[in-house]
Amino acid sequence: MLTIPQVVRAAAHFGEREALVDGSRRWSFIEVVHEIESASRAFIAQGLKHGDRVAIWAPNSAEWIFAALGAQLVGGVLVPINTRFKGHEAAYVIERSGAEFLFCCNDFLGTNYVNELQQSGSSPQCLSHIVVISGAVDHGSRSWAEFMSGGSKTSLEEVHVRELEVRPDDLCDIIFTSGTTGKPKGVMSLHDQTIRVFLEWSEIVGLNDTDRYLIVNPFFHTFGYKAGFLACLLRGTTMLPVPVFDIPSVLNKISDEQISALPGPPTLYLSILNHPDRARFDLSSLRLAVTGAAAVPVEMIKRMRDELNFEVILTAYGLTESTGTVTMCRAEDDPVTISTTSGRAITDVEVRIVDENNLEVALGLSGEIVCRGYNVMPGYFADPEATAQTIDADGWLHTGDIGVMNEHGYVTITDRLKDMFIVGGFNAYPAEIENEFMNHPAIAQVAIVGQPDERMGEVGHAFVVLRHDQKIDADQLFNWGRNRMANYKVPRHITFLDALPTNASGKVLKYELRNFIN
Repeated sequence: MLTIPQVVRAAAHFGEREALVDGSRRWSFIEVVHEIESASRAFIAQGLKHGDRVAIWAPNSAEWIFAALGAQLVGGVLVPINTRFKGHEAAYVIERSGAEFLFCCNDFLGTNYVNELQQSGSSPQCLSHIVVISGAVDHGSRSWAEFMSGGSKTSLEEVHVRELEVRPDDLCDIIFTSGTTGKPKGVMSLHDQTIRVFLEWSEIVGLNDTDRYLIVNPFFHTFGYKAGFLACLLRGTTMLPVPVFDIPSVLNKISDEQISALPGPPTLYLSILNHPDRARFDLSSLRLAVTGAAAVPVEMIKRMRDELNFEVILTAYGLTESTGTVTMCRAEDDPVTISTTSGRAITDVEVRIVDENNLEVALGLSGEIVCRGYNVMPGYFADPEATAQTIDADGWLHTGDIGVMNEHGYVTITDRLKDMFIVGGFNAYPAEIENEFMNHPAIAQVAIVGQPDERMGEVGHAFVVLRHDQKIDADQLFNWGRNRMANYKVPRHITFLDALPTNASGKVLKYELRNFIN
């Protein structure tokens, strides 16, 4: 039974080896642990208590890591926020979680997050401290340097006392995920289950202390946080966070920093494979790829091995409610298995395919994927009703994904019960997007479905019925959507209809809408 404070302390044993590279700045493992301790001292000075929530709304950076682990070292609970969220979306997460601390940036992609929050019209009452990692400091916030200097009078002994109070079954983070109700729900994770899952994950993928890991996946997502910098700390791997997914920058980093590990969504590898200047970069150091979250073409796997020289390519399946991991392929699996399945269950986790009566179906038959084990969340934060709807009385997590299992226990995902689609690795939930679109005064009805996209895997397609006295064109709706919600949620296609197809109960028949696409 382990805690994140124990992981941080163990990381110090990797000594003076390079641990973290962020732009021109470099830290050894000893120095990273020192920075985390310094952040912990600052949190104590600012009054952080065991169990207090700390929100981070910022792109990947060294400070993100120091703030997150600094809080967790002394009992804080991490609340990551999607960097693409608008002010009102972030405000909901902060208010719902009761976060008292917010770390953000005021210069990311031209956005001032503090202003976004102030102008959202729903400024969270729980928020007491705003720390600006980079960019202009205003509206009662303080800079990262000011925050860190505030801990100078807190002794290391106080940090040690606090970290010993952290238990393996304590809450370590709340990651908000949207759903069919349209409102994000806070998925709770415990220290021990998080560490146990990613000890297993990192062992299966073969991450080791000679690897240099380019963390393209955002830290606000389990893939970037737990399968990213936490896995690196567990294995002594050098971590190189990337704030923005930009292919020329990624190619430069791989070449200049001799990157060996590059997990990411299929769009990452497709973009590299199809980049016209790829041959100008030295990509020979690449050896490890881990992907999933969308359809994975067999041809892509073959090209990754032949053209990018990856030795190990794995696919995996999981969701936030399962601590990010349910099934994984293994290094010895062939390209077809890796491409067409999401692997088999990780150790000590049960996976079944069940029918509408929650009865297990025969191998090869389609049904809902359910799992049970140490990886299953304890529940949604302050939402026992939603928890009971997702985890049944026998402890099975109902994923809402449809799949089949073969005789070797490998699972293939065939559909999504809840209509979710995945845009470049980001989960997009139709109900949430539809609720937002219904705020537009010209819209009478709207239905969102995912459609295949060569670059992003899937994108949204909106079917819109206008109010009889209103007129608006697709470009106007696109622009409106971009100002209202995270970019990945905004549909890339809009079709105007006189009416949406429905059944006798009035439920929209989305399979008929998909026929418009096909």
